[in-house]
Parts: sequence; structure tokens; C-alpha cells
Amino acid sequence: MSASLTCTSLSFAWPDGTAVFDGLDIAFGPGRTGLVGVNGSGKSTLLKLLAGELAPADGTVKATGEIGYLPQNVTLDTALRVDEALGISERRAALHAIEAGDVSEEHFETVGDDWDVEERALVTLGELGLGHIGLDRTVGDVSGGESVLLRLAALLLRRPGILLLDEPTNNLDLYARRRLYQAVTAWPGILVVVSHDRELLGLVDQIADLRAGEVTWYGGNFSAYEEALAVEQEAAERMVRVAEADVRRQKRELSDAHMKLARRKRYGQKMYDSKREPKIVMGARKRAAQESAGKHRILHEERLAEARERLDEAVEAVRDDDEIRVELPYTAVPPGRQVLTVENLETVCHTRVPGILDLRGPERIALVGRNGSGKTTLLRTIAGQLAPMSGTVTAHVPLRFLPQRLDVLDDGLSVAENVARFAPDATNNRIRARLARFLFRGARADQKAGTLSGGERFRAALAALLLAEPAPQLLLLDEPTNNLDMASVRQLTQALESYEGALLVAAHDLPLLESIGITRWLLVEGGELTETAPEALGEPA
Repeated sequence: MSASLTCTSLSFAWPDGTAVFDGLDIAFGPGRTGLVGVNGSGKSTLLKLLAGELAPADGTVKATGEIGYLPQNVTLDTALRVDEALGISERRAALHAIEAGDVSEEHFETVGDDWDVEERALVTLGELGLGHIGLDRTVGDVSGGESVLLRLAALLLRRPGILLLDEPTNNLDLYARRRLYQAVTAWPGILVVVSHDRELLGLVDQIADLRAGEVTWYGGNFSAYEEALAVEQEAAERMVRVAEADVRRQKRELSDAHMKLARRKRYGQKMYDSKREPKIVMGARKRAAQESAGKHRILHEERLAEARERLDEAVEAVRDDDEIRVELPYTAVPPGRQVLTVENLETVCHTRVPGILDLRGPERIALVGRNGSGKTTLLRTIAGQLAPMSGTVTAHVPLRFLPQRLDVLDDGLSVAENVARFAPDATNNRIRARLARFLFRGARADQKAGTLSGGERFRAALAALLLAEPAPQLLLLDEPTNNLDMASVRQLTQALESYEGALLVAAHDLPLLESIGITRWLLVEGGELTETAPEALGEPA
């Protein structure tokens, strides 16, 4: 029987009463589905409900076939051996006992029909680029990205019919991502993936768009979804224009109806005053005219109300496509101006920058390399947060550093108060006017940083850095798209496109790097920083 996954009348709310789903019906069949939606729409919550990690308040989740679930934040006990993390340690130990001559019945019961489990485990590790790890090392010996792939390997070995992945590429380097893409492409059953990774979403067969507790389906991958959405939005905006014109017309007709009623009243009064007809006849005509005019007015009022309702529906169908606007004149760097000089540097994790590395003008530099290669340490050293082992770093312009964890914000302060920390001389009005460019308008600027979603937190941190005084002319970003939804990634791209200073970005997200106009590529590999080209970032032999 082929695998299937169905939700019927699914309802779920958080303990404070906030409803996430109310009567959701959704079914996943064979193939790869990309689950998309803005931050806070409930994507991760839905995966947890499907995986049985959360219990619905009402409704049912039915699965035919075993479910494998890879959560967004993977944590493994560092003391575990790799075979224990893969869930095969008992079968492997029983196999080794049998091979050593111990023919106890319990060993055969443990192995069951899985005589090739060790071989399959090594093949799976090899397919995910983890062949060098082996089965006897401990989890503490592997990097964060490798631990994600190790958890995925454990799922693949179980051969579940249904695989649920939540932001699986967040902590993976370029090479590990490509291994994951291969695994996704080869997946034979049901796969549901939540991701902001355009390359990964380019591999799916369909998109499930989660919005306001409902799912809309689109055939094809993410590019096809974007094209379909653009057509939908164009039609929706056209319907808004039609509905607005209808409301204006109904208002004019209602105004005309009021004018006609007033004229009839004046004419009837004039006839009554002149007493040209018997009083009873004039009274009957007056009542008939009032009834006719009243019905006419009510008809036009109803039509106006209906037109307004159609307009509201049309407006609701148009998505909020607000864009971040970074129009900050003091961040501009003239071409040729010296921005940063790094000379014979060695960081505390022994990454070396031999000779002199110069950054001039509004250059946009990508810093790439494997997980654990030292990119973050290099950025922190350039930012002045870590002292170098040797060599020098000289920033010739104001710089700011946005770390992966976005810990530049004080969770106990509002968004506006956080920005004020970086620009203490700016007036409250000036801060709020500038925050509006980052989509924090009115009461949104008074939200506590600790209550913000991932995308909101990123926008607030970016606002705090870019609105700082003096304005940064060099911006250092460390994995900026981690935990951002697609809308937030678009907003980030727009912000960086309009930023006129120099950029140094550490990222594994090649589409992002290509979209923001990278001019130079630096590779951290083997403890050394070298210039490279994007086409040279293929899978190493």
C-alpha cells in the first residue's frame, strides 16, 4: 500500500488562546511538496502536528506508512556513538556477536531480516558525504552541519514512507546542501519540506501555500509558484480597480437618488401649497412618491454596501508586498575608497589571511567555505569582537556586524528603544520615521524584541545596525537568511540591493549571493583564505 498523509478538520491553538488552525483539511500524496508561508503562519506547527509532536485540539491526522521527522533545530547527545545516533547499535552488536561465533537466539531476534544494516548505514553515510565519519566515532566529533545530515541518515535508514523536513539546509554548507538535494531528488515516498532555500524548493513537485490557516495548492516547483502567484496578484489588483470604480459609481447613483428624492419632496410641497388638486389626491401622490423614492434609495444603499464588500474581498486577495527601503545617504562609499585592510592575519581558530587583503569602494564580497572552516571567527575578528593571534585588521570606515544569532537586540526593550541604543542622539520622531522604512510602523515599533518572529527580529536587527550613528559604510553579515521565510528573504535582498556601502557576507545561500551582486568570492579552506570564483565551488573530489 502506498503511503498517504491526511488531516481532517484539524484545529490547534496556543495556550494563550491564539488560533493557528481551525478546521484545516489537507492531504499529501506521493511526491515532494514544498510547504511555504510567511513567518508565523504555522508551517513548523503543522509539521509537528503531522509528526505527532503536538496534539490537535480537534480533528485527526491519519498516516499510512511510518513518518520520519527532521525538526528545525537538531540536537544530538554528543556522547553518542554514530551507530547509536543512527539507531542501529543493537543490531550491529548482535551481528558482530554472531560473526564471532555467538549463536544465541536473542542475537538472531535482534537482527531479524536486517542482515545488511551495517553495509546500508555506511552506504547512506557515504551518499550524504559522511563516509569519512565511520560508525564508531562520537557525535561530538562531527560539525553542526554534519549532525543534521547524521539525523537525516538515521531517518533514511528507517525507510519511512513519509519524510517531513523543517528548514533542513539552515546550518549546512554548500557541499552538504548538495548532498541533501540529491537525497531529496531520490526520495521515493511522500516528502513535505518547509524551507526558504530556493534551490531546494526548485526540486519539489508542488507547493502548498499556507496563509491565514488555509492551504492553496500550486503545481510545479517554487519558480512555477512565483509565476502563478504573479498572475494571481495581477488579476487581484485588477479586481481591486474594478471594485473601486464600482464603489464610486454606486456612490454617485446613491447621491443622485437622494437628489431626486429631494426634488420630488420640493415639487410635492409646491403642489400642496398651491392646492391645484384635491387634498386627498395630493396626499396619495405624496405617499406614493415617498415610497418609490425610499425604495430607490434603499436599493442604491444595498448596491453600495455590496460594492464595498466586493472591494474588501478584492483588497484581501492582494498580498501585502511591502518592501524595506534603505535610503540612507551616509552609508554610500565612493568607488576606490579604501574600506578595509587585513594584513597577515591569523585568527584564534588558526584561519590565516596571507599577505594583504584590501576591500575598496562599495565592493560586495562573499565569504564561503565548509561548516567549521572559520568564517564566523574571521568575521568576528574583522568586527573587533575577537583579538587576532597575529597580523592586523584596519577598518577605514564605520562598520557593523550582524551575527547569526541576532543577539545585537535587547529582548527586554522595544524595537524603537533598541534602535535608540545605536543612535543615542537621534530624536524619537526621527527613529520612528526611519523604522517605518523597515516596516515597523506605529505600534509595531513599540513591540518588545523578545516577542518578534524570526523575520521581524532580522528586520529589527538590520534596522538597528543601519540606522546606527555613525552610519555603517561596511556591513558584515553572518548567514543572514537562516530562519527567514521567503518574504523576509526578498525583503533582505531588496534592502541589500539598495544599500550603498560595502558588504562582506558569509553565506551558503548561493541564490541570495548571486541576487545581491557579489563582486568578489573568498573561500576559507584548509585554514587559509583564498580568492575563488562561484563556478569553482563544486563538490570536491
